[in-house]
Amino acid sequence: MKSRHTRRGALALGVGVVGALAGCLGGTSGAAGSSESTGSSPASSPTASDADGPPAADHAPYVAYEASRLRNATVSGGVTKDGIPSIDEPSFLDASVAALDDGEIVFGVVRGDDVRAYPQRILVHHEIVNDRLDGVSVSVTYCPLTGTVLGFERGETTFGVSGTLVNSNLVMYDRATDSRWPQVLATAVEGPLEGRALREFEVVWTTWGRWRRRYPDTAVLSEDTGYARNYGIDPYGSYAPTVRGYYNRESTMFDPLATDDRLGTKTVVVGVRTDAGATAVSMDRLRTRGVVDATIGDDRLAFVHDPVLDAGRAYRVPADATVESATDAVRVDGERYAPDALPFERRHAIEAMWFAWAGFYPETTLHA
Repeated sequence: MKSRHTRRGALALGVGVVGALAGCLGGTSGAAGSSESTGSSPASSPTASDADGPPAADHAPYVAYEASRLRNATVSGGVTKDGIPSIDEPSFLDASVAALDDGEIVFGVVRGDDVRAYPQRILVHHEIVNDRLDGVSVSVTYCPLTGTVLGFERGETTFGVSGTLVNSNLVMYDRATDSRWPQVLATAVEGPLEGRALREFEVVWTTWGRWRRRYPDTAVLSEDTGYARNYGIDPYGSYAPTVRGYYNRESTMFDPLATDDRLGTKTVVVGVRTDAGATAVSMDRLRTRGVVDATIGDDRLAFVHDPVLDAGRAYRVPADATVESATDAVRVDGERYAPDALPFERRHAIEAMWFAWAGFYPETTLHA
């Protein structure tokens, strides 16, 4: 899988439609009414101290490679820094006036009293939304090339799109120190904050109909982003299995860090990484089984399927606990619990394309 193409060049090869794709692929149109292609908060050479960067996580997740190896594997995505502009002043609509179809993909977040949905068709053109949830400054991030959506606390800075990729994954930068952060790793691999891990929070990949049924009072990210974009077009195609495009073909645009043929390249897995290692289960297996046991180091984990949202959850489970699937619930030692409310410590679960997860975590255990 040689990296023969940039994301810009892929359009000419049939990945998407050429017109009105400037958001995700650089292009020439910037903020509405402007001819610039950078985001609303372009970074100059940083002079801020490390303390001005995003807050550090209490525990750093496992990283399989030395930072120098990841830096050497970083490539241009075919766009300049901020050529894919982050949304820095998001606005939101009430669910009752949001013009979304039930089957549209949204990324859902619940933090305190804030419940929000971020439509995939908007984020595919921006990849990062710098927001505030429950009084905390956060970034909701999406990488279309790896199918990953993650949330991070950002402190007093904001995150932007660097224009580079590693293992096809979005490399973010923080505007306080210009450190570089591969999204999946949640750890800086270059700059003043190299080695620092970010504080993460859960973002759920689901559909608008599912999310709205569970959270009818949710707010929804508006298309009033400050940028002129056609949010009805996805430059990479469609997740619908009958539509040709990047999401539904085996090949990737860029070389992975490692290859693993235990699953198809774009097969969706739910993965967990702790400071001891990584493990994953295919989403198809999790849907079928409802509960899948796994281990990382000395920890026993339980992957749990949430059928209402069609999402994966993960928990650290005592060795002697009995965890079983039940209709629309999970049975723990005979007691029924909602899949998102088991009486155990939650582990951060990440949905990803298999090639991306296996590339970042080549020694991952897999429950296919």
